[in-house]
Amino acid sequence: MGKRRVTREGVTAEDGVLEALADASENDASEFLNELEKLLTCVGPDRRVTRAEAAALLRPMADADLAEYLSAVAVGHAGLASRRLGQVLAAGEGEGSVLFALVQLVGGALGGWTRWREPSLVLSRRRRAPGELARALDALYRAEAAWKGGRADAVVVLEQVTREICGPTPAAPPALIRRRARATL
Repeated sequence: MGKRRVTREGVTAEDGVLEALADASENDASEFLNELEKLLTCVGPDRRVTRAEAAALLRPMADADLAEYLSAVAVGHAGLASRRLGQVLAAGEGEGSVLFALVQLVGGALGGWTRWREPSLVLSRRRRAPGELARALDALYRAEAAWKGGRADAVVVLEQVTREICGPTPAAPPALIRRRARATL
């Protein structure tokens, strides 16, 4: 898919460029194509893309955005939130900034002021019971204490609290479970 697009544009890509792009996009096809489009837009008059140029353009990923991470947390998509967290940290966002943003997200869901109003509203609607939000806030305080006390790696703490705020993975609807059971018989 990528090679055809590069060839169609009359561009030569150095060996490993498309593979590096796929790795940076975590094999997400739409993200891969968006990043490839950016690379093709920045091609010079020699119509060649080197690995160094690609690495420089890919350093801050388009999706390495704190708001996107918080949105994934708010809707409860733990897998996507975890990937976004890695991208946000790789783009240079500090662990403390991410933790503070999570505190604001949950605090906003509890009715406090937050910079992240929309994701906070989504979180408050999804996790309606005040006890659930209180547990998420408690997890944030424990994470902050462990991180500041040097008892845990900051990235591990952030991954764990991300899963805690996302909540349990939703179970498949009963109709889908019955359909799967009939299909295996």
